[in-house]
Amino acid sequence: MLYRRAPKTGDELSILGFGCMRLAQKDGRIDEARATRQIRHAIDCGVNYIDTAWPYHAGESEPFVGRVLADGYRERVRLATKLPAWLVKNRADMDRFLNAQLEKLNTSRIDYYLVHSLNGGSWDRIAALGVAEFLDRAQADGRIANAGFSYHGLREDFPRVAGAYPWSFCQIQYNYLDEQLQAGTEGLLDAARKGLAVIVMEPLRGGTLAAAPPPAIDALWREAELRRTPAEWALRWVWNHPEVTVVLSGMNDEAQVEENLRIAADAFPGSLTPAEVGLVESVGRKYREIMKVGCTGCGYCQPCPSGVDVPGCFDAFNAFHTFGKTREARFQYVLRASGILSGHPGYASLCSQCGDCLDKCPQSLAIPDLLEQVVAQFEGDGLKDVEAMVRGMFQN
Repeated sequence: MLYRRAPKTGDELSILGFGCMRLAQKDGRIDEARATRQIRHAIDCGVNYIDTAWPYHAGESEPFVGRVLADGYRERVRLATKLPAWLVKNRADMDRFLNAQLEKLNTSRIDYYLVHSLNGGSWDRIAALGVAEFLDRAQADGRIANAGFSYHGLREDFPRVAGAYPWSFCQIQYNYLDEQLQAGTEGLLDAARKGLAVIVMEPLRGGTLAAAPPPAIDALWREAELRRTPAEWALRWVWNHPEVTVVLSGMNDEAQVEENLRIAADAFPGSLTPAEVGLVESVGRKYREIMKVGCTGCGYCQPCPSGVDVPGCFDAFNAFHTFGKTREARFQYVLRASGILSGHPGYASLCSQCGDCLDKCPQSLAIPDLLEQVVAQFEGDGLKDVEAMVRGMFQN
């Protein structure tokens, strides 16, 4: 495992962090036994940064992480969680959430505490409620060790937020498709100039960049002299940047854990050759040409007041258009959206155009408009036949 130093704290952090938003599941809940084995194995192999948050797994991630870090594992890691800024109505709420998180995580201190999912407007709102004084006091009394923020806003607002408080670190979305999205490369460099440790989320864009690539992308990868998996190319591209401190990976499969640990053993900054960097840039351009919806599957838009399974709809839509899996995508859409498995229909056509999702989407997607495209793609003639087939397979 390689480590990089957090500039302001001096902590030597593993370049691979374990993100606890997409843990292994069983019957719709966290598969505690399997996820515990995966996280503890990663820690045993040198991972020392564990990231969770109030809303992950419908509120179950933090208590689960608290249980995972028993038996001496808590002392071996830097623990990160986040203040759910969108739920904070007043100054007292900040202490209420933090104290509840300390209890859920079974710890007396959060090592890296973030104000969650900021943009320019949400920062202005929570700043007016007194978040600076809250962070100062929580650090002074030892409940948190280091204050940071995660960012999902416009690129032009990032420097203002990054300079508004003496942060120790920040967390940004960064991958080879998103150099110009949200904080982007400009934000990465600005944070480094300010001496902030940079924690990267979505290095694989919700798993998209690790999936079996569509033919046009696969053809480009085959041009490389050294063969690597799509996930390895994506992770090495992020780690190639010396400004990056930790890359979070939402691992939920043993093979993912092992692959990521292997890559993190020698992913030095500047280790990709100019030709390899150019190849990754070519792949990024091709993806942007063929991808229909830039959804990462984060689920921040959920629950939808009308019941739409927005991430599921977009996942099927991208599978249809980007990966050419036309039959599989239609089957996948009906299986997820019909409610056959969940008991709750989530079809795109349920959208009432209320707009509730628009402010929640970190990618600033025009979700209601895009859902209309999903309806046109999947809910025309033949939908009832596919649904009947799926019901016959899964309800008999």
